[in-house]
Amino acid sequence: MRTILHFDIDAFFASVEQNDHPEYKGKPLIVGGRTNRGVVATCSYEARKYGVHSAMSIVTARKLCPDGIYVSGHMSRYSEISKAIFGYIRGRFDCVQQVSIDEAYIDVTEEITEGKESPIKIAQQIKKDVYDQTGLTISVGISYNKFLAKLASDWNKPNGIFVIRPEDVPDLLLPLPIIKIHGLGKKSCERLNRIGIFTIEDLYKYPKELLYSILGESWAAEIIDRIHGIDNRSVHEGHERKSYGRETTFKADIFDREEIYQTLERYFDQICGQLQTKNLLARTVTVKIKYHDFEQFTKSYSLHVATDDLSTLKRAFERLFYSIELEKPVRLAGVTLSNIEDGENKQYSFLESFVP
Repeated sequence: MRTILHFDIDAFFASVEQNDHPEYKGKPLIVGGRTNRGVVATCSYEARKYGVHSAMSIVTARKLCPDGIYVSGHMSRYSEISKAIFGYIRGRFDCVQQVSIDEAYIDVTEEITEGKESPIKIAQQIKKDVYDQTGLTISVGISYNKFLAKLASDWNKPNGIFVIRPEDVPDLLLPLPIIKIHGLGKKSCERLNRIGIFTIEDLYKYPKELLYSILGESWAAEIIDRIHGIDNRSVHEGHERKSYGRETTFKADIFDREEIYQTLERYFDQICGQLQTKNLLARTVTVKIKYHDFEQFTKSYSLHVATDDLSTLKRAFERLFYSIELEKPVRLAGVTLSNIEDGENKQYSFLESFVP
């Protein structure tokens, strides 16, 4: 049985700002912009007490927390701190999978098997070292698979350690809301809520055949496995990027289709340049639109095979974009290329040059 740690830097962006600006400490701090067109990237735990959370509009955040401190954020600084932390982590452990700028899985099975240290002592040492080097706190989850380790890291936030053992499953999980299941998004949870599924215990009782019809058979089967403590995903070194994209929030809501197109076309060309530089191929183009009232949708188009041919991708992008009916003024627009493959595996096909 493996021993896996998942660590998450507590309120990362906000914690860096509070560390760099002592006058922010102990106060509700919201990172994401000073203007009303911004979105909350993250916020301090003091701000969360007011109901502020990530992805909330700044307008809503100001209503909930009018006396909060609002800052635009400093990505170069966050990146600098993240690199320092992960440099230390990779220098100490052989098997590290970074999944975002502020979280990672560590497989410490060998360290445990060799009897060097207990998983809790390893977690305590990581927490101490990160705090000594950066002044930031992290929360660590420990379990025998990735799903449970991530779930555990969220249990005693901030600055906590939590262990989920095989004998804890399923009893420990049953009372939890289904949003705690990594992989179930807000929309899926809302669909399940509508049929009376609110907790993991509700999921246990619901016929799996009916779940298949709601979530799709393969995805539902994976969710069912996870709540039964089964997750065979391994911790693999590195972080393979699955998509490349850019989006922007316009300074003012716009309804001019050509203006939106020109913005996205510029981003699209930049993304294609990135892929060509990295010798990568893409198969799927996605356009994201968010209206002035925050209603949003995405629409995708997939080619038969992945390609790096700019004209083929461009035709797919144009076909997709002009198939979208813009119903209201647009606040935000974005474009993404996904289903990324290594260019070394390129398959040449007569289909590549044809976008129907």
